[in-house]
Amino acid sequence: MESLKVSCSSKGLTYKEAGVDIDAGSELVKRIAKMAPGIGGFGGLFPLGDSYLVAGTDGVGTKLKLAFETGIHDTIGIDLVAMSVNDIVTSGAKPLFFLDYFATSNLDVDLAEKVIKGIVDGCQQSDCALLGGETAEMPDFYAKGEYDLSGFAVGIVKKDSVIDGKNIVAGDMLIGLPSSGVHSNGFSLVRRILARSGLSLSDQLPGNSGKTLGEALIAPTVIYVKKVLDIISKGGVKGIAHITGGGFTDNIPRIFPDGLGAKILSNSWEIPAVFKWLQEVRDVLFRCVSLHLFLVKSCRHCLCDIGGKK
Repeated sequence: MESLKVSCSSKGLTYKEAGVDIDAGSELVKRIAKMAPGIGGFGGLFPLGDSYLVAGTDGVGTKLKLAFETGIHDTIGIDLVAMSVNDIVTSGAKPLFFLDYFATSNLDVDLAEKVIKGIVDGCQQSDCALLGGETAEMPDFYAKGEYDLSGFAVGIVKKDSVIDGKNIVAGDMLIGLPSSGVHSNGFSLVRRILARSGLSLSDQLPGNSGKTLGEALIAPTVIYVKKVLDIISKGGVKGIAHITGGGFTDNIPRIFPDGLGAKILSNSWEIPAVFKWLQEVRDVLFRCVSLHLFLVKSCRHCLCDIGGKK
């Protein structure tokens, strides 16, 4: 589907050159879908009476490298929770509970406590329970002082209230909710850009932001749950896309019926300073990832409009 008209330069370092092949990931999803039909949404739906349980799982990715380098560990757990709950809320589901997995070579209790604090904070922000988790010590598997995180969330939505994009029509509007920064996506590329920039994480972010690059890049992912559920309660929301690794072009079309696309007014929001800096260094228009969640709604004052593909 030719769906989006977003101006993005292909010059400079690409995501694939940074070691992440989005096309390969999409191909794997297609192959898995052949073995397990029904997958492919932002969250998986399981029928339960008059409702669906909606589940999502994710990790933090190489943003963890910034936590190791900056020594800031008490917010990375927010990122972990956010990546799952922001996925399941796209179906209109209210998160019920979250479980985490923390793996390290040798357990540093003080460091682990900071990480878990972030997870607790993320659960509070999304109004869900931290139901449990797993801590694994795996000697010689991870570098000293490093760890990995993953987790999953389960939510619930009434069957007659599921938001799936099927009712989207030409003329509907796309509303973008702003991000706090890069969130937990694209850090393989971001770290390459940082390495080529000649700056360090302790240097000031250009643009008089008052933040260091480390502070700007480690800023936790926005948890959209409460805001999105409030918007849904007012009616009119037909589809929601969580903008993650594939950017606008891979994520927004996932909620459109066949034959529809979006015209995005890329000058209709303020670009965060960190994206402006990334753009200057890499010569790529990072507007593609400066908004991290979209809702399709019947309204007039929005970023773009839905129409037939051209």
